[in-house]
Amino acid sequence: MLKATLRSFLAHKGRLLLSALAVILSVAFVAGSLIFSDTVARTFDRLFASTSADVTVEPKEDLDEAVPSGQTPTVPAKLAGRLAEVDGVARTRVDAAVENLTVVDSENDPVGSTTGAPTIATNWYVTDRSPVELTSGHAPRGKDQALLDADTADKKDVRIGDTLTVLAAPGSFKVEVVGIVTFTTTNPGAALVFLDTPTAQRELLGDKDAATGISVDADPGVSDTELKRRIAADLGSGYDLKTADEQAESAASELGGFLDVIKYVMLGFAGIAVLVGIFLIVNTFSMLIAQRTRELGLLRALGADRRQVRRSVLTEAVLLGAVGSTVGLAAGIGLAAGLIELMGLFGMNLKSTEMVIGWATPVVSYVVGVGVTFVAAYLPARRAAHVSPMAALADAEIAGVGRPLRIRAAVGAVVAAAGAAALVGCATAEKTSSAASLLGLGLVLTLIATVIAGPLLVRPVIRVLGGAFPALFGSVGRMSQRNALRNPRRTGATAAALMVGLALVSGMSVASASMTKSFDEQIDKTLGADFVVQNSNFMPFSQEITEKVRDTDGAGLVVRQRFAPVKVSMPDGKSVETTAAGYDPRLDDVARVTYVEGGTAQALAPGSIAMQRDFARDHKARVGSELPVEFPGGRKTELTVGALTDQPGSEGFGIEGGLFFGMGTVEEYVPGGQDSALYVNAASSTDADTLRERLEKTLDPYPQVQVRDQADYKELIREQIAVMLYLVYALLGLAIIIAVLGVINTLALSVVERTREIGLLRAIGLARRQLRRMIRLESVVIAVFGAMLGLALGLVWGVAAQQVLALQGMTAFAIPWTTVIAVLIGSVVVGLAAALLPALRASRMNVLAAIAHE
Repeated sequence: MLKATLRSFLAHKGRLLLSALAVILSVAFVAGSLIFSDTVARTFDRLFASTSADVTVEPKEDLDEAVPSGQTPTVPAKLAGRLAEVDGVARTRVDAAVENLTVVDSENDPVGSTTGAPTIATNWYVTDRSPVELTSGHAPRGKDQALLDADTADKKDVRIGDTLTVLAAPGSFKVEVVGIVTFTTTNPGAALVFLDTPTAQRELLGDKDAATGISVDADPGVSDTELKRRIAADLGSGYDLKTADEQAESAASELGGFLDVIKYVMLGFAGIAVLVGIFLIVNTFSMLIAQRTRELGLLRALGADRRQVRRSVLTEAVLLGAVGSTVGLAAGIGLAAGLIELMGLFGMNLKSTEMVIGWATPVVSYVVGVGVTFVAAYLPARRAAHVSPMAALADAEIAGVGRPLRIRAAVGAVVAAAGAAALVGCATAEKTSSAASLLGLGLVLTLIATVIAGPLLVRPVIRVLGGAFPALFGSVGRMSQRNALRNPRRTGATAAALMVGLALVSGMSVASASMTKSFDEQIDKTLGADFVVQNSNFMPFSQEITEKVRDTDGAGLVVRQRFAPVKVSMPDGKSVETTAAGYDPRLDDVARVTYVEGGTAQALAPGSIAMQRDFARDHKARVGSELPVEFPGGRKTELTVGALTDQPGSEGFGIEGGLFFGMGTVEEYVPGGQDSALYVNAASSTDADTLRERLEKTLDPYPQVQVRDQADYKELIREQIAVMLYLVYALLGLAIIIAVLGVINTLALSVVERTREIGLLRAIGLARRQLRRMIRLESVVIAVFGAMLGLALGLVWGVAAQQVLALQGMTAFAIPWTTVIAVLIGSVVVGLAAALLPALRASRMNVLAAIAHE
């Protein structure tokens, strides 16, 4: 049996090739994501471990900033002297580093990335752990000198002697580049500007006696853990202490967020490849077994029992999985190398020679590849085991192809009912978390139900879709329609591969169109300012920019927005960590806030806070409730609920709960914070277009901020949503590629299966062109059937997803008809493309050989 199995596998290797491609793609994405993430993690672990001080003393951060406040936490610089006296300390250094600022050249172009890695300005000191070394020029001396890293200098064509402008929180200042430093370790992609320590403290932090941290080196023989214990005993609990290992782990965890995005995206591609590949493999093995009915019958007649036949088919599947996994693993290594090179374009200089291939990568690759093919081939293998020895005497396909679909109908109905119930529960849920969970369950169940019930829909739907074929194409059209109807299971499985990708893209398209429409309506409803001045990446900006805007000729009212992380103790006993916004008075002149109790005057009054009414109701708060509020740095106060708004979810001015208060509260309890947005109205003597021109001229030296009106703001939101859609379209592209492989495979095997039939048709006068047309029409009707199933399922998913969005205030619903029409047209193109090779092969058959085929 083993010898027969191997011969059968080699005899059908061409037919199995397309199925192997699905395995290769899924394994390649799994292996590539693991290798890439392991390589980046290992590289940066070495970087962080080699550059971190033995112990680092930093400000204690009690609250997470979901939205940046612009405040730079600091510690007293004099701590360095105090820590130098601690037993076991060899030396201490003051750190004065600020991330996410902007540095521009003489043309006002940023020298760092505006969307990727940060621009970091820090103080210059040399240790044996420095990640860079001075390779030309000299160290910075004085307030107007700086160093720049070589990668940024080369990329932006900056040379020694050039002038840069640093746009820091306390204000902008100019520096001359007096030296270039080169990375001795991996360049993480950041742009680095080095100043001398007094300048960094004064110009970056706004306080010559402040520091962002103190780096401490231990005496020989003193461990990091012991040194940390001694420092903690001296300083108490008001600071955050980290050993070198803890600092490296913390930095790695921050990098982990970036790595997780890439990993999950690639695993998403792998998941789509696996899911769609399963349909392809099931179809392939089902058809191969159907074509080998006589061969399997002969094996049974010669003494092979059912278990041996089933094992034979599963062995072929394992061989297919092993071959596909091996090639996929090699492709994954190439994919990881490509990602490493791609990261180089973004400034992250990784080395392919240091690629990490851990033991888990090949193990996972083979588990995925072999496991997928084994699972997909199990049902066909069970059907093969039921072939009767008498089948060797008959020219018939495997028993069961024409079995009634009653069991499938019953199972599909039950699963569909469960999925529908979950989606209905999603639509009626009152909490976002519950609705999202029910949505996920509903998506899975309805997808399974559609796959199960797909063959049941083949005959009624394809009769309609192909109803015009006889009238348009005569007998050729009638035969193509009947061929698609001949085996509903096969047609349903082939169409299901295309359905998955199209359901995903149509569902996400409905959700994104609804989000876009909702945001458009919200902007029209809530934004009353002529213009909004805001950072391109939504980071806060310095007070200098605010003053420049206020001083612009024609600028009338300017209302600032500033964010602050808070922990609010609610009357129900729960503490809620969220982000609140602060505003200047006259908020009503630039925004339309709907209040159910109180008003803007009460909301922005000293000692007051406003919140969304549903949030207040859930936590038993009401107007007049006094709430303990904690701000960063341990600052605490009590604020009184002064107003309740009807601004649910994303319509609110804060994050969770829509919390906001007066700017005075923010300035008092979050000193050093920066503005996140400016709402600007034109003076009565100036029209909006004129003011825009003047604002843009004023802000020309500050390329990180833009002036936007309502239309610009809507376009910005659309661009943000489009980024999400690009990923979905990429997933769709991968699903379509595999689905096309599935249609090609089905048609190719179907041509082999119908060789004698095709020969007879040719013998009685069917022309080659008519034969090709018949196969193309069959392919098109299968593709359109899959597209319609996918669109219908995706629209249901989109409606359910919109109900989840409605709980966040995005209540508008929209269907992107352009996308729907494009998908239908694209499915016709997919069908035509998939039929090219099978149709060409069929038309080239020798008529006599085809008639004699068995």
